[in-house]
Amino acid sequence: MPGTVGGAVTTTEESPARPALTPLRQARERFLTGRPLPDGVPDEIVAAWRRARFFGVRHDLTEPSEPLLPARSALLTAARPVLERLAPALASGQSSLVLTDERLRVLWSAGSGPGDEKCHDLSEQEVGHNSAALALRTRRRAEVHGPEHFLDLWQDVSAVSVPVLAPENGQVLGTVTVACGLCTGYTPHPGAALAEATATAVEAELLARSRTTERVLLDAFQRAAARPGAAVVALDGKNRLLSDAAAGMLSPGAVAVLERTAAANGSERDDTDPAEAYDPSEPAGTSEAYAPAEPYDSARHRNGSVAYDLELPDGTGTARVTPVHHEGTVIGVVAVVEPPAGEAVRPHAQQPRVALAGRSVPWRHATAKASELARSREPLLLTGERGTGKTALARELLTARGDLDPLVVDAAEGLVDEPDSWATALASNRALLLRHAERLAQADIAALNSLLDERPDAALLLTYTPGTPPGPCLQRLLDTLAARSVTLPALRERPDDIRELLPELAPRPVPGRPPLTWTLDALRALERHPWPGNITELAHLVRALAEHRQVAGPVRRAELPDPVREGPATRQLSPMELAERTAILESLRRHGGNKARAAAALGIARATLYRKLRGYSL
Repeated sequence: MPGTVGGAVTTTEESPARPALTPLRQARERFLTGRPLPDGVPDEIVAAWRRARFFGVRHDLTEPSEPLLPARSALLTAARPVLERLAPALASGQSSLVLTDERLRVLWSAGSGPGDEKCHDLSEQEVGHNSAALALRTRRRAEVHGPEHFLDLWQDVSAVSVPVLAPENGQVLGTVTVACGLCTGYTPHPGAALAEATATAVEAELLARSRTTERVLLDAFQRAAARPGAAVVALDGKNRLLSDAAAGMLSPGAVAVLERTAAANGSERDDTDPAEAYDPSEPAGTSEAYAPAEPYDSARHRNGSVAYDLELPDGTGTARVTPVHHEGTVIGVVAVVEPPAGEAVRPHAQQPRVALAGRSVPWRHATAKASELARSREPLLLTGERGTGKTALARELLTARGDLDPLVVDAAEGLVDEPDSWATALASNRALLLRHAERLAQADIAALNSLLDERPDAALLLTYTPGTPPGPCLQRLLDTLAARSVTLPALRERPDDIRELLPELAPRPVPGRPPLTWTLDALRALERHPWPGNITELAHLVRALAEHRQVAGPVRRAELPDPVREGPATRQLSPMELAERTAILESLRRHGGNKARAAAALGIARATLYRKLRGYSL
């Protein structure tokens, strides 16, 4: 990797003023020689230099160590197509682009710039404080200029780093860094937009690949669960799919064992003959993978690629565990559970079941997690965009566990009860459903925080729609409930559910009129629409058609509203255009729609941002 990579001071969307570099160079020399520092050196820079000294980093480092790279990197696999499209543009020698993993090991680099020494590890323990390390730690964009670095070889370098986040859970997977010659006169770093767009494109590729593997897992689950009454579980470490029979049969301990089994299978590369793998295209019940297994006596059966039997705790029975394969890798497992010999299937415990329509992997994962958390009468937070079904799911969860008369408070309509009544309801073992927590007044949020301090096990269920940055009081409430929170996916993230939602959202037909049906062309248009209002918007459309249609037969595409009927732009955007569009939308979201601040954060002129907004029809 070019030695032009590194960083020091966090650069947020509003970049702070930086100290003049000449005094900072002099201060660094004094630090390296053990002399007292002058006044005015930023505390964060001094702390960074001290950490480098504590780690034993040599400021005159010339031959950085080379770390042991992972044999297989899902991040690099997803990022490589994006990075290789950018590599030719970096051949000018003016800048470099670097990808690291979550341990700051360099996975890929291209381009060159001032100083081209190869660095293979950007952790602070190896090279001192730098932008990649800081971006990883703060989960925000970070940049550096010249003497803010600790290493001599980066004294004439400016760099900016952006974290790459896992699309399904926000975990930091690595960083993208753009570095060039010293350029302190620019705010933000001139490579900031490229770094942001590259990270966004990589995250989009990760999401697409994740959805592909989720679809493979879902197909395997559906085929295994095709037999009536089959107790089937599919898991991949992120998603958990349970048939109705399995949900009523498995104890939490048995599910935990299967979760660990899925994680163990997924950690191993699949080197087995594909003929031994589970084939989702084979009809359920015909594959050898589901034939009675021989007793296993090696770890290969547990972590390898062949089916095996697993005894489950709590007298649940035996699970026939079969790894699910995709592109030569084990992506998860399907387990078919059989009760102990001579015993009928018996429910282990009554669990709330979520009957809302939708069988896509994101929806089933979210509702299964919510259903599991709702089994205990403790606080639960449901978050998501407006119209994603948070309140409907909350009511379903309360009903399923027997809370038939909850106290319902809607902050968006003005409080119907005082906070004292909340405490009274909870003290009398009555559940509290509080809608639109983001609309609560500060005094009410403070009262709710105090209530949770006194009763951390309160039967409280909140819905929250993210929007403007929360204040400190609301943030404290969200942090308190973070461990028991579920984010519902937007409708655009689960278009496969639209066909199942339509009959549920349609009003009952009047006598003598057939139910609402749809042509395939109309269904495709519905599935391509982004649905900014989510299920609520879809419900309004369905009801309007049901009430005001004057023609018979299935709904045709021509009957849909213009935005839905016309669909997305006919011109297909390139991967980089898609990445740029996503980066613009994310910047606008971060700045509450303020275009001037969004443009500054992206490193482009406001006029350029307006032109791009028009070009992408945003």
